[in-house]
Amino acid sequence: MDIVATTKFVRLSPRKARDLARELKGRPVPMALALLSASERRAAYWLAKTLRSAIGNATNNRNLDADRLIVKEAVIEEGPRLKRWMPVARGAAHPIRHRFSHVRVVLTEAGAAK
Repeated sequence: MDIVATTKFVRLSPRKARDLARELKGRPVPMALALLSASERRAAYWLAKTLRSAIGNATNNRNLDADRLIVKEAVIEEGPRLKRWMPVARGAAHPIRHRFSHVRVVLTEAGAAK
């Protein structure tokens, strides 16, 4: 039984957040929260927010104990891009792509992992 939480349109480049998301996979929820609170990365805020939402979904909707949950997967998906242009020398312009992310965290019970 998987519990899913999603945060969409996060103003964060997916490439900068994926390595932190990979660290969460397979960890118990208390350890994952401790890891995210100790991290100074900007992605840690959004991953922790989504993880707390998934914990809330599990405790309120499924009556599960938060200490027995494991992070099955934490995925940073590509979102839309804002396309802008920056003027440069000699009348030219360079493209600027402001990237967005969709953060998805999936939790499962400790006995049901794998």
